[in-house]
Amino acid sequence: MRVFRVASVSLRIFPSNHYTTFPSKHNVSSLSPATSIARALQEHINSPSPKAGKRIHADIIKTGFRPDLNISIKLLILHLKCGCLRYARQVFDELPKPTLSAYNYLISGYLKHGLVKECLLLVQRMSHSGEKADGYTLSMVLKASSSLVSTTILHRSLCRLVHARIIKCDVELDDVLITALVDAYVKSGKLECARTVFETMKDENVVCSTSMISGYMNQGFVEDAEEIFNTTRVKDIVVYNAMVEGFSRSAETAERAVCMYILLQRAGFHPNISSFASVIGACSVLTAREVGQQVHAQVMKSGVYTHIKMGSSLLDMYAKCGGIDDARRVFDQMQEKNVFSWTSMIDGYGKNGNPEEAIELFTRMKDFHVQPNYVTFLGALSSCSHSGLVEKGYEIFESMQRDYSMKPKMEHYACMVDLMGRAGDLNKALEFVRAMPERPDSDVWAALLSSCRLHGDVDLARIAANELFKLNADKRPGAYIALSNVLASAGKWENVSEIRDVMKARKIPKNIGRSWIGVEKAQ
Repeated sequence: MRVFRVASVSLRIFPSNHYTTFPSKHNVSSLSPATSIARALQEHINSPSPKAGKRIHADIIKTGFRPDLNISIKLLILHLKCGCLRYARQVFDELPKPTLSAYNYLISGYLKHGLVKECLLLVQRMSHSGEKADGYTLSMVLKASSSLVSTTILHRSLCRLVHARIIKCDVELDDVLITALVDAYVKSGKLECARTVFETMKDENVVCSTSMISGYMNQGFVEDAEEIFNTTRVKDIVVYNAMVEGFSRSAETAERAVCMYILLQRAGFHPNISSFASVIGACSVLTAREVGQQVHAQVMKSGVYTHIKMGSSLLDMYAKCGGIDDARRVFDQMQEKNVFSWTSMIDGYGKNGNPEEAIELFTRMKDFHVQPNYVTFLGALSSCSHSGLVEKGYEIFESMQRDYSMKPKMEHYACMVDLMGRAGDLNKALEFVRAMPERPDSDVWAALLSSCRLHGDVDLARIAANELFKLNADKRPGAYIALSNVLASAGKWENVSEIRDVMKARKIPKNIGRSWIGVEKAQ
């Protein structure tokens, strides 16, 4: 058995030129080794560059010094702050009996680095060890549950299990725990449970209010979101942003997003990136180009103009409002571009009748080493379809798997069918559909039916329509109308009447067409 003298350990861990972080009032030589090590570790933990403290752990291992619980916890914190989860776990596993604080520190570290599975396994180990979780532990479990995929059974039930544990163990519901519980219920879609917890709060919590507003807006309960907003006495910019973002999602409420954006400023808040992005999104929905230009001017004065999110939002807005030249100007002025910026510009060109520019921009992406995503390919294929570039469309479609290992989705197959159909290659389009590796969905057959209507091919239209009816007969009234129009164009009026009768018998309504135009107010 090796014996280490305390004095030699202290000297080896603290050579005269090794550490200079102690304040001058400390006399290191008069302190015990354990106290000296603990203080040195704490100095490194508090410093902006804690990695130098890892040398203390190395010296502890070299000398064989046995750290007490206090030093072990500080080593754990040090490694977590340095991002060294492996060494943090090693320190934790060497503890004879991990304490609640040790569990909490490591659970928090796992959660911070997105290791949700390890976090929950450690919580499970803690429960088996007999150590009782406190409010902080349970709040982290709730945050972990929010990080899980929302469709998993574990995600949907974990917040209820934690809530039950809180009630059973009489854990004090502080602001942190209540906020985590409300947020977990909201993200799992259980708004009634979230509202129940929200109503138990003694003091107002704007973070919880924001979470409730976002949850209601996500599920379309605008009036409930407004109720929470109106009853929140002390509002911050985040709660205003939640309202602006929620209103901006649909044409029915987008105008109210602009009004809320104005109220935000009247309340004394300066719009931030989230505020700008949401109201610009509302302008896109409303095709309110003039309002968007005013917001653009504010963005330029705010200092966030160079942010990539701002550039992408503005160019998307201009493209959807028909200002494709303004969109390109924003795109060219962006100091940094990502795949979403390129995709928005390509899509904008395609939808504004500039397919050649869209394809040219898609080709340029390679020169800038930007890898296209599924939506980028969809925009490029759509542009080929509208410009009749069949061969180019084939080339882009085949490059998905060949060059980028991306398996085409149904939308891409539908786009290819539309491409061939618009060019008049209806039989080739049918062969393409039948050669698909997966069963074609309704969008693919609808694309073929639309092309049959364009070229008046009755026989092929019947085939496409019948396949559509097999998939979802009641959800595609347009399919009945398209087939009826093809038959009418061919003079087959008896067949037209039969289709109309079938629609009436199945109570399939004909959707009413609507157009949205902007007019100046009368003076």
